[in-house]
Amino acid sequence: MSSSARDVYVIGGNRIPFARSGGKYLKASNQDMLTAVIDGLVARFSLNGERLGEVAAGAVIKHARDFNLTRECVLGSHLDPTTPAYDVQQACGTGLQAVVQVANKIALGQIDSGIAGGTDTTSDAPLAVNDDLRKTLLKANYAKSPAQRVQALLKVRPNQLAPEQPKNSEPRTGLSMGEHMAITAKEWGITREAQDELAVASHHNLAAAYDRGFFDDLVTPYLGLTKDQNLRPDSSVEKLATLKPVFGKGEGATMTAGNSTPLTDGASAVLLGSQEWAHDHGLAPLARFVDAETAAVDYVHGNEGLLMAPPYAIARLLERNNLTLQDFDYYEIHEAFASTVLCHLAAMEDAEFCKTKLGLDTPLGSIDRAKLNVNGSSLAAGHPFAATGGRIVALLAKMLHEKGEGSRGLISICAAGGQGVVAILEGSK
Repeated sequence: MSSSARDVYVIGGNRIPFARSGGKYLKASNQDMLTAVIDGLVARFSLNGERLGEVAAGAVIKHARDFNLTRECVLGSHLDPTTPAYDVQQACGTGLQAVVQVANKIALGQIDSGIAGGTDTTSDAPLAVNDDLRKTLLKANYAKSPAQRVQALLKVRPNQLAPEQPKNSEPRTGLSMGEHMAITAKEWGITREAQDELAVASHHNLAAAYDRGFFDDLVTPYLGLTKDQNLRPDSSVEKLATLKPVFGKGEGATMTAGNSTPLTDGASAVLLGSQEWAHDHGLAPLARFVDAETAAVDYVHGNEGLLMAPPYAIARLLERNNLTLQDFDYYEIHEAFASTVLCHLAAMEDAEFCKTKLGLDTPLGSIDRAKLNVNGSSLAAGHPFAATGGRIVALLAKMLHEKGEGSRGLISICAAGGQGVVAILEGSK
C-alpha cells in the first residue's frame, strides 16, 4: 500500500438516455442496461480486453437472480473477464457511493483504475409472492413425504395468490418518499410556484445542453432513445400550474407530478483512474475527485425530514476541506423533488437550523442560483435510482474540465433511509 494518498481523476462517463417507467426499456433488465453502459465506456476509451482494478456498481431494485449483478455485467462486457466486480447499494446514493469506493482504492494505491456506476429499472421490477404463500411453499419444500407436501399445498388460499408489488415507502414509517417530502416542504414553507420554477429550469437547461451537443460524449443512444424520455423542452410554469398535487393533503399540498421526478429506467457509469494510469493509456482526465462525505439523520424519532441529510454532510465536507459553500463554480443538487432542493437551500441559509442542527456559529449561506444544475437534473432527465450518481459525476466532471483547471463543483444526493452522499470535484487540464 502507498504511504500517502494519490490523486484520483474522473476520466469520462457514459450513460444511456433515461426512459420513463413502462416506456422504451420495458423489456430491458438491469443487467442489459449496465452492460450497455460499461461497453460504451470500453468503446469510448479503448478498453477492449483491458483488466481494470475493479468495477463497483449496483441497483436499488433487483431480482434475486441478480445477486452478483455487476460481476455478471463485466462478464458480459468487452472488459477482460478477470476484472473483479461487486455490488454496492445505498438507495439513491448508490452511484455516487460506488464512485467513492473506487476512488478511495485508487487513492490508497490498491488499484490504478476502475469503473463505478449504477442501474435501475421500475419496468422490470421483481414481484414477490404473498408472504403467507411464501411460507406455505417453503413448508411444502421441506416436507419429508409427498403426502406432507400435498397437505402443505392444500393450505394455499386464493387471497395468497396476489403478488406483492415493490413499494416506494419507508419500512419504518410506511410513508412514501413523496409523502415524507411533502411534510418537510410544508415545514419549510416551500411554495408551489418556487417548485414549478425549478422544474421548468431543469427542463430548459437539459434541452439546451442537448441542443448544443454537450451530451454527445456522455450519452449513448439505446433501444431507440437518443434523449431522455422525460425531457419536456416546452415546459412552462403556466402548464405545471394546471397539475393537481399528488403528495400532501389539503390546500397546503404543493407537490405535483411536474415538480417530482417520475419513475425511470436507465444506467450510468464513470471511468476513474490515477494520473499515471490515465497517462499510460493516453487519456486526459476531466476532473480530480477531491473528497466525499456521507450523512444520515434520524427521520423516525429525531424530528428531521427524511431527505434532509445532505446539508449535514455538506457542512462536514466543507469544514474538512476548509471551504465555504460559496467556493464553488457549480452545484449539482439531485432533484428528487423540486422541494428537496429548495429545502436544502433554505436550511443552509437558516441561522437557527445551522446552529442547532449543524452546530455552526454562522449559517452556510446562500448560493448563486445561476450555478445550480446548469445543464438540467433529475426533474428533466429522470431518476433511475442507482444511476443518478454516475450521471451527475460524469456531467460535472465535463463541466469543470470546460471551465478550467482549479474550478470546483459540489455534488449533493439525498437517499432513502434518511441518508445523503455529497462530494467535491475539481477541474483538471
